[in-house]
Formats: sequence, structure tokens, C-alpha cells
Amino acid sequence: MKRFTLLLALVCLGANAFSQNKLTTKTVGKMKLNAGIITAKMAETKAFYTKKLGFGVTFENEFYLLLHTPDKQSEISFLLPDHPSQQPLFHKPFQGQGTYFTIEVEDVDSLYKELKKSGVEIKIDLRDEPWGDRHFAVSDPNGVGIDFVKYSPQDK
Repeated sequence: MKRFTLLLALVCLGANAFSQNKLTTKTVGKMKLNAGIITAKMAETKAFYTKKLGFGVTFENEFYLLLHTPDKQSEISFLLPDHPSQQPLFHKPFQGQGTYFTIEVEDVDSLYKELKKSGVEIKIDLRDEPWGDRHFAVSDPNGVGIDFVKYSPQDK
């Protein structure tokens, strides 16, 4: 697959929170985001991301799975719910609504054809938006919407 860049909606939330507190890179240093989903569907999730999307396994144990994009530029993690090694904040499972990822790709048309051919259910067919993006969307085993997009500058 072509180079992936994982963009998460959570980045916006995090950036907004930090901007309100006036934190700077001088204050906090370098940051790297790793969004996580708490789920009991570890095997299905691993199979989907590795076999369908070409992600690699960075780290895995009996309760935690850390995956990276094919170009190793971004990561996402998955955690079993109610695991005794984790604090209560990280016990409740994701309920399958209200989260999406955007993955920027160089060749959205080829990826669309490849995923469709491999049996991945397409939730939003390949389309062009008035603002210039070309994209389609699928859903992972946890109900997370994944929007694959090729950003294009809007004509002026």
C-alpha cells in the first residue's frame, strides 16, 4: 500500500486543550500522539489493521496491542477492557460510536479498489468533495469510522 499518514480527530481536541493552557513546545517538549481504543475485539482488530490495511505490530502482549502504519510514522493502540494491570480510567470499553480516523493516502482510487476487492465493507463510496478532497470510508471491527482521503488543493 502507499504511504499512510494517520490523522486523528483527537489531535484537534488535544491541540485545543493545549492552546487554551498556552503550553508550548518549550514547556512540554516534543509530543507524539498515540490514540487508543479499549476493546475486547483484539484478534479481529489486529487482523483488520494488519491484513487489510498493511499495518505492522510494534508491540503486543495479552492485553495491549500497538500497531504502526506501513511507513511507521503513526501508531494506534488497543487495550482489553477491565484489565487488572490498568487503572479504572482505562477499564470501560469503547461503545462503537463517536470516533473516526482520517488516513491520508497518495492513491485513494487504488486503495478503494483493493479494499473493496478484499471484502472490506465500504461505508461511504469513493467521492469527490466540493472543497477538493477525494475520499471513501470504512469501519473497523470496533465501529471506528476510517476515512481514507487524498487531499487536493481547491481551485481558485
